[in-house]
Amino acid sequence: MNAKLTLTIEQAVIDKAKKYAKEKERSLSDLIESYLKTLPVDNPQDEIELTPIVKSLKGTFSAPEKLDYKEELSNSLSEKYL
Repeated sequence: MNAKLTLTIEQAVIDKAKKYAKEKERSLSDLIESYLKTLPVDNPQDEIELTPIVKSLKGTFSAPEKLDYKEELSNSLSEKYL
């Protein structure tokens, strides 16, 4: 069942969205509905099904407390590509 929804949005955003919808040959309502359907539900972890391999690996690694993930990633990529 479809229901009407009233939104208050900046005019520039509306114009841009209408242009995009026209280019994609879709209605603005359809685009907004599609987006809203992608939003996670209240408890998204219930929907994630882990494979048996991932389940077996879960909890097997514990990182040091002061691990700087971005620095480690940067160092690793530098070693690999430089």
